[in-house]
Amino acid sequence: MGRMLEKIGGTILSLSQATGEMLKLLWQTIFYFKEAPRNLPAIFKQMSDIGIDTLPIAALLAFFVGMVLALQTGTQLALYGTQNVIGAIVGLSMVKELGPVMTSMLVAGRVGSSMAAEIGAMKVYEEIDALKTLEINPVRYLAMPRMIACLLAVPAITVFSIIIGILGGGLISSVTPVINVPFSVYFDNMVQTLSYIEIFKGLLKAFVFGGIIAHVGCYVGFQTTGGARGIGRATTRAVVMAFLLIMVADYFLTRITL
Repeated sequence: MGRMLEKIGGTILSLSQATGEMLKLLWQTIFYFKEAPRNLPAIFKQMSDIGIDTLPIAALLAFFVGMVLALQTGTQLALYGTQNVIGAIVGLSMVKELGPVMTSMLVAGRVGSSMAAEIGAMKVYEEIDALKTLEINPVRYLAMPRMIACLLAVPAITVFSIIIGILGGGLISSVTPVINVPFSVYFDNMVQTLSYIEIFKGLLKAFVFGGIIAHVGCYVGFQTTGGARGIGRATTRAVVMAFLLIMVADYFLTRITL
């Protein structure tokens, strides 16, 4: 019994310490946003790494997600003769949920892990200590550009993914005999249903998810120890933490913006 209580207490203390360290890093990162104009080259480089290199994968993923969504939903709606509303369903699903979450998961797996590995390698090989010796703040130099880049790039990629996913859904809706909804009908129904507030809700999610990805990647990188094995563990930890926090944030944002 005593060992069990000790283990539970240790877990609670570890979680509390990690939460405090993450909040401290978040505050420091936001504080150094004022230095962004002096770090534009670093921010643009991070945006290029996050955005441009992710677009082909995001387009392929979104296209097939849109097609699968239209195929699954359209065939069921056709049973009741209501397949004409497929445009609204695909549009709302992509804008409010699938687009932000799918894109953020992709960026977290591709970019978040890279951030953790890069900063973790710098921590393990004492490059961060060298920055401090040169009176360069590691948070300003490493975390702030990545945070701003993710806050800007993830919503932009999400918009791109939403458009590609909607086009994929429209293609399947028009060429599948069971559904047989012309693209003009599909598009008109979607436009009539979507509103600016729904689009804003989706982009708000993408904005928050982008911040989570950058923050988790940088935090895990700064906490890395243990050589090459530690860097590998940090990469996995960053992806898992980002996925979990994205889903938790998705629930609360959905609840708040209903």
